[in-house]
Order: sequence, then structure tokens, then C-alpha cells
Amino acid sequence: MIELYTWRTPNGRKVSVMLEELGLAYNVHPIDIGKGDQFAPEFVAISPSSKIPAIVDADGPDSRPFALFESGAILIYLAGKTGAFLPAATRDKYVALQWLMFQMGGIGPMFGQVHHFLRAAKVEVPYAVDRYVKEKDRLYRVLDHRLGQAAYLAGNQYTIADIATYPWVARHDWHQTDLNRFPNVKRWYDAIGARPAVQRGMAVPG
Repeated sequence: MIELYTWRTPNGRKVSVMLEELGLAYNVHPIDIGKGDQFAPEFVAISPSSKIPAIVDADGPDSRPFALFESGAILIYLAGKTGAFLPAATRDKYVALQWLMFQMGGIGPMFGQVHHFLRAAKVEVPYAVDRYVKEKDRLYRVLDHRLGQAAYLAGNQYTIADIATYPWVARHDWHQTDLNRFPNVKRWYDAIGARPAVQRGMAVPG
């Protein structure tokens, strides 16, 4: 059994989608980041940076409990544990990891900044909005180009790179993006959104 500590964010939903895709048994522990649950000592003991998501796998390496934080690391761990959604072939594996890192280092941070300055900033900061919206659009162009070459980010296989990226694109309304401007992204987004496991994972926590 896997214990999942999460909240209703794109990073949290990466892991719940992965768990649903894998069909692994898990318990959900909501960590309400609006109320400061992430700073509770018992959660910090699992996630030292006070960020969701985090997991505790009762059947970890060497059959001992294993705690892990950082969404990308969790996806790689679960893929390694099950042999699913990360290609075995060396070249294909690193292509998938490349696009996972593109999400972790680019899409997540930049889309998150757009969300902050459009929705949460106490005062309007035109320079910041302009800077991050332009970078968000550039990242969408990169995605659209890639998805014009292949069905999925890593090629012809659905992988953890897609699982990591989808929840961020799912907030396209938050960052004021019309997916019709990026037809290859829209085709990919619609196809992934139709997967039952994705729909279930995106509803966690309820």
C-alpha cells in the first residue's frame, strides 16, 4: 500500500494520475496547503521542503518502508517499481526523462509564475506578467512542435513525461491560453484527458 500526501495542484495530480494508471493501491492524505498543513512536523518528516506531493511506500526497496518527495522523483520511482511508463530501451528512456525534466524545469515553474501574477499577486506587476506570459507561450510552441513530430512527448509511447505535463496544461484557463492556437498540443491534451485513469487521478483528492 502506498500512502499519498497531496493536494489539488498540478504537481499533486501527477502522482495520483500515475497511481491510477498503474492500478496500485493507495491511501490519500489531503494536505491543505491553504491552511498550512504542509508545515506540520509529521509532514515535514516525510517532505523536508514542506511541498506536496509525497509518498510513503510500505513495500519500498529491500522490502522496507520508503518515503519520497518531489513529483518527478516519485514518477521515476513508480515507473522503476512497476516497469511501466518509462521505456526500457536506453535511448527511449532518456528521451522520456528529457521531456520530464522539460516539465520540471520549465513548464511547472513558468506556468506557476503566470498563475501567481495573473491570479494571486496583491498588486498588478505588468513587467512580470509580460515576462512570464511570453515564456509560457514559448514553452507551448516547443510542446506544439514536438507533438507535431510524435504522438506523445517521448515518441510513440505514453510515458511519465506526458503524465507530468498534462496536469499543467489542464490549467490552460488559469494561464489564459487558447489551446486552439496550438493544435498539436490540443490533440494530445484531448487524447490524454479521455483516459479513464487520468480522469480518476485528476479528481484526487476529492
